[in-house]
Amino acid sequence: MAKAYTPGLKVSARTTHRTRRLLPIPGEVKVAVGDVVEANDVVAETFMDGDITPMNMANRLSCSAGDVAGLMLKQIGDPVKEGEPIARSKGIFGAFKTEVAADADGTLEQVSSVTGQVMIRGAAIPVQVRAYLSGKVVDVLPKEGCIIENDVMFVQGIFGIGGETEGVIQVACGGHEETLDADAITADMKDAVVLGGARMTVAALRKAIEVGAAAVVSGGLDDQDLKELLGRDLGVAITGSETIGITVIVTEGFGDIAMAARTWRLLAERAGRVASVNGATQIRAGVMRPEILVPLEAGENEDEVDPTLAREAGLLELGTTVRVIRDPYFGLLGEVSALPAEPAVLGSGSRARVLEVRFPGGDTAVVPRANVELIEG
Repeated sequence: MAKAYTPGLKVSARTTHRTRRLLPIPGEVKVAVGDVVEANDVVAETFMDGDITPMNMANRLSCSAGDVAGLMLKQIGDPVKEGEPIARSKGIFGAFKTEVAADADGTLEQVSSVTGQVMIRGAAIPVQVRAYLSGKVVDVLPKEGCIIENDVMFVQGIFGIGGETEGVIQVACGGHEETLDADAITADMKDAVVLGGARMTVAALRKAIEVGAAAVVSGGLDDQDLKELLGRDLGVAITGSETIGITVIVTEGFGDIAMAARTWRLLAERAGRVASVNGATQIRAGVMRPEILVPLEAGENEDEVDPTLAREAGLLELGTTVRVIRDPYFGLLGEVSALPAEPAVLGSGSRARVLEVRFPGGDTAVVPRANVELIEG
């Protein structure tokens, strides 16, 4: 019998999660296999070359490029300070000498006899990789990084902005259908992961930035609010590098959409617990979804072990929970109640494979299989 598959988001009460923590260039790994780390621990470190400050020394000394090396007061490899004389002209009859001071702190790296340029290399820039997820180091990649593993509650969002952060979950809304307004954001949410309900307003996000919240997670977001928050239209490449001072994750989609009841319950039940959050999103090839990870205690949620382990990922079958992602049922959750084998004729006159969805109220609808996404876990 043929099987049907569809992409989907994962919402799991308990699953074993591994995260790779890698340096951009070779460096030093500071942990060993078996070490237990916290989210903020530095697990690897390296140093990138500092910025180059060029100085046109031939021009400043009014000499030829070939004469620059003989007029330098500092040698290649010497440290220099901004404002410190590093070259001096011969002058006229030993007088009227011109001194040139360094334009920046650093190390004298190059003196060119061809161009007359002098290069000052700034101090090395430290690059640290933090654990991001509390857990145990299960593998070390020499000079590259490590892999950290832990049992977590795992929620994937549909869209996010901002990079990795972590904080204690604080519930700002009374339920999954409640709009997150600015009044719900309070001063004690500094460094917290704020849990909303349905749509989050731009005023709420600005208030969250003002109080210093680490992240905001809610069901929906208006695209105009997002544009207003960022000050520009967002492209379709990779998000996660935004520097607005907060990470934002949308779990359902754009518009006034309530967070799925189960997703809200799983997060709300862990209020007061530390969550690791990453808003990075890529919607093209190599899909990357924003995520919320909450490390679990031993034995916690063992009766809710990830059901996707017992079936193939992305498999559509009767009883599978799906979200409709096209009008007129956009944003609604339901269960697959039928999977007709033959294509059906749609309202547009085209033919497509369809499925039947039963919504919580008991109503059913026939929709194209391409118009749903799987809610895994």
